[in-house]
Amino acid sequence: MLDARFLFQNLDRVQLYDLNLDLLADTDTLDLVQDIFVPSQDVQETSIDSSSEKIDNSKNLKFSKAEVFNTTVYVQRYAEQKNINDKLVVSETINNNFYVITINSVKSPTENKGYIIVSEIANDILIAVEERKNFILRTVISVAIVILIFSVFLNKYILKPIRSLVHYTKAIKEKDVKIDKHEKYLLRKDEVGQLSRSLNEMTEDLYKRINVAETFSSDLAHEIRNPLTSLKGASEVLENTQDNEKRKKLIKVISHDVERIERLITDYSQMLKDEASLSRAKMAKIDLFNVVDSVVEDFNSDLINSNKNIKIYVKNLNLNGSRFNVLGVESKLEQILANLLDNAISFSPSNSKISVTCAIKNNNAQLLIEDEGPGFNEKNIDKVFNRFYSNRPEKFGEHSGLGLNIVKNIIELHGGSIVASNQIGNKKGARIEVLLPIYK
Repeated sequence: MLDARFLFQNLDRVQLYDLNLDLLADTDTLDLVQDIFVPSQDVQETSIDSSSEKIDNSKNLKFSKAEVFNTTVYVQRYAEQKNINDKLVVSETINNNFYVITINSVKSPTENKGYIIVSEIANDILIAVEERKNFILRTVISVAIVILIFSVFLNKYILKPIRSLVHYTKAIKEKDVKIDKHEKYLLRKDEVGQLSRSLNEMTEDLYKRINVAETFSSDLAHEIRNPLTSLKGASEVLENTQDNEKRKKLIKVISHDVERIERLITDYSQMLKDEASLSRAKMAKIDLFNVVDSVVEDFNSDLINSNKNIKIYVKNLNLNGSRFNVLGVESKLEQILANLLDNAISFSPSNSKISVTCAIKNNNAQLLIEDEGPGFNEKNIDKVFNRFYSNRPEKFGEHSGLGLNIVKNIIELHGGSIVASNQIGNKKGARIEVLLPIYK
């Protein structure tokens, strides 16, 4: 027979019941632990005369054990359930101990013989559940603190700056007074700072374009008003003049005024188209020397075909294989050189030369356009780049005064600069220097 201690060493209590719910066996009455039973004897009174009588205490020997809970009620509950094939699991807290009680039927191949009930103290489960509750509670509190800190950080460093930028854009849209609350974010190194700087640059560029458009429109209206006034006066005089010579002069004036207005409108329209196309165009790496060579070749062909005794030369000064690349739009770079050469040709006398020098200066691509014309008579030469400026009374109506201004705008949009001067020394003529950043 197997030792009961071996059979039930992992269980707290095992009981067997018959079909009448009578207890048949209980591990609490088995010899699982050496000191589990405590023998006790009943004290009996005997007479002195009977002292020699042998007292048989074996019949009165009793076993006592710590009182345990009654499991009969659980077996009865199991016997009353409809599906006797399903085991019943009950959990109870008794005498500060947590018990898990499992009841099942004991069957032979043909019939049910009784019930077996296994009771186990599962205080470890309560401890584990309590620890899990505490862990979950600590986790929830920690997550809540992290979310709170993140919310404060998110509001202060992200949401609040974005709200300020939104108010800033709304103020611009509604043409409100410019607000400066966003300026404290311009020094930030993160994405919010980049957004603030980009928005600020975009706004300044927008205001600049608006101011340029307003100024340009005002200047254009002023420039058109002058030939219109002359045109109106000449037409009124022409109506009352019978002298053919005077009529011819007046008609010539009217013709020049019309040409002047037409030239202003044409150049103004072209300037707007150039700015719009340049803002949409994608800049690329351009070999500026190839652009110069191509434009000069086209101009020399046109000069030969028009029988003008002017020759344009290209000089490659100390490049020595250095890269002459710039970042820009090729058509606009061609327009820069074409306008400057056209301006130089118009001032150059017959049998003269125009030179275009390509060189590297202070990490910039340098273009020098030098002619043999009269040069600049202005004390302040920079005003030749002003809109509608023209010092050519003998060629009234042929030039709008926008050519050099258009060139300057295109160069500045490419990040470069342009300077006008007269040639140094005994040389006579104008000198235009263009600097564009080298693109490596």
